[in-house]
Amino acid sequence: MKKIVVFASGSGTNAENIIKYFKSGTIGEVVGIFTNNANAKVIERAKNNAVPVEIFTKTELYESDLLQKINTIQPDLIVLAGFLLKFPDAIIEAYPDKIINIHPALLPKYGGKGMYGMHVHKAIVENKERETGITIHYVNENYDEGATIFQKQVTVLGTDTPEVVAEKIHELEQKYFPAVIEDLLKAKS
Repeated sequence: MKKIVVFASGSGTNAENIIKYFKSGTIGEVVGIFTNNANAKVIERAKNNAVPVEIFTKTELYESDLLQKINTIQPDLIVLAGFLLKFPDAIIEAYPDKIINIHPALLPKYGGKGMYGMHVHKAIVENKERETGITIHYVNENYDEGATIFQKQVTVLGTDTPEVVAEKIHELEQKYFPAVIEDLLKAKS
C-alpha cells in the first residue's frame, strides 16, 4: 500500500476528499496530515477520518525535525492541498518528483507568492479571463513553477463573481485531484 502524506493550512476539504477517496482503495492511503495552523479545520477532518495529524510551526517547517518525521513515514507521495507556506528545499531534495501541489488557476498564469485562494479568483475576474482551471504540478524550489502534471479548464462567464469562480474551481479539485494522485501512484508502482 502506497503511503500519502498531505500538507494543508486551512479548511481541508481537498485533504478530506483525498482521505475518503483512498479509504477503500487498493493502491494507497493517507497516513498523515501535516499542518502549520493549529486552528485549521483540516485537523478535525483528519481526526474524524482516523488520520494522524502533525502540527508544526513555520520555524519547525524549515528545521530538520520535520524532515525526520517525514522520513520516519517514508511516504510515496507528499501532497500539498491548500498549503500556503513555501516548501523547504531540504524536503524537496529528499523527495524528488514525489511532492505535488494543486493550484487554483492555469499555470503559469496567476501563480507565485501571494497567489492563492480568493486572491487568484479575484484577479481572474478583474482581468476578465474567459477561462480558468486547476493545475496539478510537481513542487520545486520556486512557487508554482514545478513541471505540470495535469490541467483542467472551466469557462468564466462575464457575470461570474470571484465566489462563483471559487465554486467552479472547487468542483474541479474535488473531481480530479484524487484521480491524478491515484494515477501517479500507479505509475510509481
